[in-house]
Amino acid sequence: MTKTITFNELRSIKDRLPSGSMKKIADRLQMREDTIRNYFGATHYDEGKSAGIHVEQGPDGGVVTLDDTRILDAANEILKEIENPE
Repeated sequence: MTKTITFNELRSIKDRLPSGSMKKIADRLQMREDTIRNYFGATHYDEGKSAGIHVEQGPDGGVVTLDDTRILDAANEILKEIENPE
């Protein structure tokens, strides 16, 4: 399932994640941490892979089309956990 958001929205989600979240997401999805970082705009291609994002330049950082939302979904789950602790 693809999803389209602005690059700034994607970076905002990343910036709100607590320390250690990249590792937590990587472990949960059985991916390399650098692949998770690349999803959020990094360019660590020596160790990680492309994470299926396509950036089109434009206002608000441009538009990002995500081929797979599993990483975004995992990040949003972490944000829900910290915003609504039980």
